[in-house]
Amino acid sequence: MADAEHYIRDIQREYVDFLDDEEDQGIYSGLIKDMIAEKGRRLIVNISDLKRKNPQRAQGLLSNACDEQLAFGRALKEYVATVDPTYAKQHEDFFVGFEGCFGNRHVTPRSLTSIYLGNLVCVEGIVTKVSLIHPKVVRSIHYCPATKKVMERKYTDLTSFEAVPSNAVYPTKDDEGNLLETEFGLSVYKDHQTVTIQEMPEKAPAGQLPRSVDIICDDDMVDRCKPGDRVQIVGSYRCLPGKFGGYTSGTFRTVLLANNISLLSKDSNMLICREDIILCKKLAKNNDIFDLLAKSLAPSIHGHSFVKRAILCLLLGGVEKVLPNGTRLRGDINVLLIGDPSVAKSQLLRYVLNTAPRAIPTTGRGSSGVGLTAAVTTDQETGERRLEAGAMVLADRGVVCIDEFDKMSDIDRTAIHEVMEQGRVTISKAGIHASLNARCSVLAAANPVYGRVIRVNKNLCNQYKKKYF
Repeated sequence: MADAEHYIRDIQREYVDFLDDEEDQGIYSGLIKDMIAEKGRRLIVNISDLKRKNPQRAQGLLSNACDEQLAFGRALKEYVATVDPTYAKQHEDFFVGFEGCFGNRHVTPRSLTSIYLGNLVCVEGIVTKVSLIHPKVVRSIHYCPATKKVMERKYTDLTSFEAVPSNAVYPTKDDEGNLLETEFGLSVYKDHQTVTIQEMPEKAPAGQLPRSVDIICDDDMVDRCKPGDRVQIVGSYRCLPGKFGGYTSGTFRTVLLANNISLLSKDSNMLICREDIILCKKLAKNNDIFDLLAKSLAPSIHGHSFVKRAILCLLLGGVEKVLPNGTRLRGDINVLLIGDPSVAKSQLLRYVLNTAPRAIPTTGRGSSGVGLTAAVTTDQETGERRLEAGAMVLADRGVVCIDEFDKMSDIDRTAIHEVMEQGRVTISKAGIHASLNARCSVLAAANPVYGRVIRVNKNLCNQYKKKYF
């Protein structure tokens, strides 16, 4: 234990030298002064800057994140004490977040395997579940009326950077058996939240379930994201042993201890080369560019020219407008295809799935209203209520393709009305009131009533005439 503490103090001095760069470019000394001015406690460090100035510490940080982050946080507090001693005394801990290029440690929940345990990794995904924020005790103060003494106890667990977790038993008596009174006003707590991210639907292999990973957020990392957000999270990958009947099993639960959360843009980023730009300019000179693009849509399907034009308008989308009074006019176009069986409705939906940068497929019989919008679930570990995003929330700024739309029940079909009209999902269940963005276009395919096109399903058409057209 003494050798480990001595090692942490040695690398702490190296991190202090890295932060004290006033004689160099003064980047991080200026960032620390801005952090103090904003009353913050977290400094974001670019890992590329650390690689350039101290490659040994950068490699140690990527491979042994626990000790290195603990030393880096202590170094930050030491440097803050030299800049503003009063501010350093007001806060017990300071934190360091990371960004930049992580190389082969830039992974997805599917590629996050056991070889990355203990490493600093960068994970990209989409948020599916967010728990409530709970206070977590860090230090408790107890007073004994009999002996007039004050007792202090610190608490650490497997999600802390300290080497040995402390005893989680809350003291009620001292060593002599005298009762203790807890001074809640003097005790220290921190915010604690659990987030679940899933690999992005467009990156998941066909025929396989998307993988997910749990994220532990503490202190100022809480409430940084909501279900449906696409995020990039940097943190330490760690395993937690599971106990069954007092014994530790051979399987472990893995979590990611977040130190930096960045929201990714929901606009699709396409790789366009110079040849593509020249070809786009050449096509733009054609007067019949709209007909040319419509014919290029599903060229293996003969005919359906008006249907292809409608689907092309859905893929291109309209212009979203936000009025000065806050009213939002949606630019998403919804299309409903009604026709006999075997007229290539499902094939057109499949072509849109392969063409659109962000598209999620579903069927009318195989999905429910809460599965399309959002659901309130119960956490198996804590028993608390949490939000879980549905298909339309995950397809924000994308396309949702619903096949066999007429097979969906009326109750489930009514649940998506708000999404098609307003572009959001409002939840008021189990004491949870939330509004999630679901700005997506809906492409649905349905068969006519009795399977004949002579008698079109008038009830279905009248119900969705205003929402689709």
